[in-house]
Order: sequence, then structure tokens, then C-alpha cells
Amino acid sequence: MSKIRQIIRMYTQGKSKLSIAASADVSRNTAKKYIQTFIASRFTFDEINELSDKELEDLFGKSNERAPDSRLVTLRQYFPFVDKELKKKGMTRQILWDSYRQQHKDGFHYTQFCFYYNQWKAQVNPVMHVEHKAGDKMFVDYAGEKLCITDADSGEVKEVEVFIAILGASQLTYIEAVMTQQKEDFIAACENALHYYGGVPAAIVTDNLKSAVTKSSRYEPTLNETFADFADHYSTTILPTRAYRPRDKSLVEGAVKIMYTRVYTPVRKEVYTSLESLNAAMRIALEHHNDILLKGRNYSRRQQFEEVEKITLSPLPVLRYELKKQIHATVMKNGHVCLGADRHYYSVPYRFIGKKIKILYSRSNVEVFYHYERIALHKRTKSPHAYTTDKDHLASTHLFLTEWSPERFIEWAASIHDDVKMYILKILDRKQHPEQAYKSCMGILSFARKAGHDRLIAACRRALGYGIYNYKTIQTILERGMDLYDKEEVEEPTMPSHENIRGEDYYQ
Repeated sequence: MSKIRQIIRMYTQGKSKLSIAASADVSRNTAKKYIQTFIASRFTFDEINELSDKELEDLFGKSNERAPDSRLVTLRQYFPFVDKELKKKGMTRQILWDSYRQQHKDGFHYTQFCFYYNQWKAQVNPVMHVEHKAGDKMFVDYAGEKLCITDADSGEVKEVEVFIAILGASQLTYIEAVMTQQKEDFIAACENALHYYGGVPAAIVTDNLKSAVTKSSRYEPTLNETFADFADHYSTTILPTRAYRPRDKSLVEGAVKIMYTRVYTPVRKEVYTSLESLNAAMRIALEHHNDILLKGRNYSRRQQFEEVEKITLSPLPVLRYELKKQIHATVMKNGHVCLGADRHYYSVPYRFIGKKIKILYSRSNVEVFYHYERIALHKRTKSPHAYTTDKDHLASTHLFLTEWSPERFIEWAASIHDDVKMYILKILDRKQHPEQAYKSCMGILSFARKAGHDRLIAACRRALGYGIYNYKTIQTILERGMDLYDKEEVEEPTMPSHENIRGEDYYQ
């Protein structure tokens, strides 16, 4: 700017253009250009000298400006379409340039096309230097500033967290207030975001909060098991960012700043007594934000999402994710494990008896895992001190035991003889609980195979006469052959004769 002042001063002093160019160390044409601009401005040197460097640059810089090239104007009008199309999978600049040249035969060559596009891109959004493919990533984060709800009864003001999600390609944004950043609220907010978008991206990008990552690492972070299970349910991938690297998720960081202006400001004008009412107000402001045209483009986030990204998202699963809790237990000798929350017992395959297992349970299901393999799945039952048993889990001997019942033993005995049936009924009736008599019944009926039906029938008939009902009685009768005696052959014992015996007549 000092050279311009020097050139104008020497010109007003009447010096020639050649001497002016030599004294100012500029070309004669440059000196001539500044002098022509000074003449056209109709200012005096004193007025020019009073201008600041910025004002002087604005005045004399305009002389450098040329009329815009019509081809460049047309190309710049084409760039918003290029920017949108490049978010589609498989689309390249070469393909879009070919389409451009078909419509404009005198258009720019490919190298200039890319140069001007990069220049336009930097002017429109200098921060967004990463190209995001449609349907590729959803970035999630919590806002630094919290919102508040007021208890309607006590008037207590509670701070709530604000969850924000944004799709990489379309920049369609989602926002929701939750009570905490804990695992349950975080997963529920992520799930609500997916349902707001109506589909699932290929990956969810999150920072290293404990609800998502249990152990951060630059190379291989350890994911929270429940959050990883949530990702499996929705067939997506979790991509934790590097610790202390906010630029890894700069898109959502920028979205948080925008939310402070477009959502926080209108929402804070009212008082809310519940999360539901707060989220309803936030949703109205959010829709307005998503419908506003993007800077330098002729389309909004919502339009870009509907046209480019919506069709690339994977479909949502039929059922929503059920949050699961986990405990560790040891399989008992009866082949069952106890879910402590309900005091209910669930079966596992008998070969895992004595093993340490992990139980994942939700509101409706109970899953049992051993070394990352699911070995059992049951519907959750909350009745305490009861058993849920899958017959396929039992060994052959245990399976037979589970099929014992009073009806089964009665039917089995009846198939042999009514006397056997009567004896089994007497045994079952004399036990406080039927299961206490099962082994006795099993042992008695097994004599049909060992000793034969006829001997068992005779033994039961004789035992009924004795009025003694147990397994030992039948065993004794059969071992001693008492079932082979006929009743007629057994003489009743007679009273011996003795002078000291008074006889029945004495008491008349």
C-alpha cells in the first residue's frame, strides 16, 4: 500500500510515468494502472492518503478484478450437485466431469474442474475436509452444556444430559435429552436415533465414554459388552475415536455448536416438568434446523438425506433391542443355574455341570454362555424357587426321572394287574409328597421283569393282606418265596392246652 501512495504522490507532483515506475520499482504498466484508478476515483491525493490500508486495498484492488468468466459461473452453479452426488457409493469426480463436458462442450478440463471444486469446497465449508459416503457412519456425542427440567411438585431443578447424533453424508441431525450418560440411557438414545433415521448406517462413531468403551486404546479399544451386543442386534459396527482427538468426530462436534444456537436458545425460553415435554420442544426446533438450506447449497439436510442417504441405510430389525444384564454363576449338580434376580433356576446341557458360566438376561429372555458360546436359551420366568427345564439338556438317566409322575406309575401297575395297581395306590397315598414314593414304586414294578408278572401279583396280593405298604415288604416276600404259598396250606396256629389257662368261659 505504501508503493501505491508513493506512485500517486509522484504523479500529483507532475513526474513522468517512466520515472515513477523506476522510483517505485514497479513496471510501467503497473504504475499506469494505479494512476488510471486514481484518476477514475476523482479523489485528491490528500483524500487518498487519509484512507487506511484496508480501504486503499479495496479501492485499488477492484482494478484487478475482471469480469467473471461465464464458464466459471456455470461451473460453480454445478458444484452443489457434484457435492451431493459424490456422497453416493461408486460415484467419482471423473464420472461427474464427463457428465459436465457432455452438457458444456467448451467447459473446463478435468484438472481445472477439480481445482475449482476444491476451491469452492474450501469456501463453502472449510472445516469439512473429510468425504463421507452415504450410509457409512453415524457420529454420536453428548453436548457439554446441559438442559434442565423442573419437578412439578417440589420445584426442584434437575440437570439432564443432551445426546446428539448426525449422519456423515447428509448431516441429518438428531437430538434427545436423557437423564444420565450411563449405559442404559446411552444405548436407548442411540436406538432412538436409528429409528428417527429409519435405518442403520454401517458404523457408529463414538468417543471413549464408559458406556461405549470399557478400556480405551489407540489401536484396539475394548468395547462395552452390552453396547457391542446392541451393535450386533442392529448389524452395525462400533468405531471408537482416539482418546483426546476431537477432530476424529469433528462433524458431531460442529453439530453440538449449532444445536446451542438453533435448539438450546428457543427451548430455554420455557420451563419443562418432564423429559417428554422437553424432548417434544426440542424436536420442533430440530425439524426446523434440518429443513434449513445448507450454506452455499440449494438443498437442506432433510432433502439431502431423502435423496442420497436414506436408501443406503440398512433396514431396521423387526424387534427393538432389549437391554441385557449379566451375572456369573456355577452350574449345579442337577444341571441348572440360578438367576439371582428372580431366584429361578434354568437348565443347561448336563456336560457343563460344575462349570463357570455367564448369564445374560433381559426382560423376556435368559441366555447362558460358556467360553463365548451360547449353550442355553430360555424365556424368562420370575416365579421364585421354581425350575425351567429343557429335556434336551438332561442326561438319559435324568431325563427318565423327569418323566416320573403318579399317573405314570398307576398306569404301569394297572397294565400288570389290579392288585398291583391297588398296592401302588396305597404306597402313593401314604407319602406326604408323591415324589417321595417314586423310587419305591419304581423298585416294586421292576420286579415284573425280574420275577415275572405272576409272582409280583401274588406278592402284592399277600402284602395287601398284611396291610404293610413299602418296597421292602415285596422284596422279602419274593426272596423268601412267600408268594408261592397257597392260603389253604397255611394252618392257623392253635392255642396250646394248659391247666393254668382259664379259657373263654371264665369271663362269662
